[in-house]
Amino acid sequence: MVRSLWTGASGMIGQQANMDTISNNLANVNTHGYKLQRADFEDLIYQTVKTAGTPATEDTVVPVGIQMGHGVKLADTKRVFTQGALQNTGVATDVAITGEGFFKIQMYDGSMAYSRNGNFSIDSDGRMVTSNGYWLIPDIIMPELFLPDSVNITKDGRVSVKIPQDGDLVEVDVGRIELYRFPNPVGLTAVGENLFKVSQASGDAIAGIPGYEGMGTLQHKFLEMSNVQIVQEMVNLIVAPRAYEFNSRTIQTSDNMLGTATTLKR
Repeated sequence: MVRSLWTGASGMIGQQANMDTISNNLANVNTHGYKLQRADFEDLIYQTVKTAGTPATEDTVVPVGIQMGHGVKLADTKRVFTQGALQNTGVATDVAITGEGFFKIQMYDGSMAYSRNGNFSIDSDGRMVTSNGYWLIPDIIMPELFLPDSVNITKDGRVSVKIPQDGDLVEVDVGRIELYRFPNPVGLTAVGENLFKVSQASGDAIAGIPGYEGMGTLQHKFLEMSNVQIVQEMVNLIVAPRAYEFNSRTIQTSDNMLGTATTLKR
């Protein structure tokens, strides 16, 4: 009887974690480059009351054993790196990745992070940076007197701008955007601000040119939207509270059965 109480409690704890994951997905439905999380569960250890194959007689064995489960626990929250929809923004410094790959970002402390969010801007030094001021790596630095609306980014990452020269506009190359992929991207560690960091599980970053050797291509003046499917998350939002309720009912029923047992002798 006590076992069922703790089993039901483990189910409620698991579904609360499931709700937390669903809520975070829905909260980031409009976050550029966000990749949805999925809560995965696994059953807990089993108590073996009788082992299958135990001799029953001299010539026979028990065909089926007895194992009592102890509930469920959260196994992982896996990132799903499917492609998000592309949104045409018309902004010259916006760029989206179609296919595999991440942008490399240098943070204030000098450490490197990776992102699918191509919402870039130009800072006061002419460098392409994220909305939080982190540098895009390799550095893309604009020349003096460049025309902000003239920024052009090709599918293979070449960045060019136009500058006035001798009374005319001249197009000059200013650098190339590289992409990076990982042997196991789901092993990346999310650190907020649309950024991921390398972990021992993800493997080291593999650099490449967009459109070559398995890398995705770049779409200029587009942004990748979140890959959260609202309909699917709403279905999950229905299922998770129901599962939570079912587990709470097992606790209530177990309590009622204990109450019945205590009133057998009056």
